[in-house]
Amino acid sequence: MSIAGIGVDVVDLARFDRAISRTPALRERLFVAGERDKPLQSLAGRFAAKEAFMKALGESTGVRWHDMEVVQDGRGAPTILVSGAAAELVAARGIVGIHVSMTHDAGVAVATVVCETA
Repeated sequence: MSIAGIGVDVVDLARFDRAISRTPALRERLFVAGERDKPLQSLAGRFAAKEAFMKALGESTGVRWHDMEVVQDGRGAPTILVSGAAAELVAARGIVGIHVSMTHDAGVAVATVVCETA
C-alpha cells in the first residue's frame, strides 16, 4: 500500500457555531441527513474531515458536500463514504483506503485524512 495523499484541517468551534447559527441552511448544504443532528463539535469535526479529504485528494473539481459522508466503521472509527464526483476522483486515483482521525478540544476541531492506494 502507498499513500496517495494526506490532508489536515482545523475548525474554530466558536466561528463555526456563529456560521451555523447565522445561516441555519448550512447544516443542509454541508451535511447529509445522517450527519445533521450531531452536536456542534461533531459537525465541526466532520466539516474538517471533509476539507481534509479534499486536500488529500489534491483537488475537488465537481465535488459537492453531499458526495462525502463521515460515518463510523464497524469498530467505531470514523471513515468517509464517497459518492458522485468524490467517488469518481477516488476511483481515478486508485484510492482503496481512506483513513480519518478527528478530535475536538480547546475550542477547535481537527481532522486528518490519509488516502491510500494499492
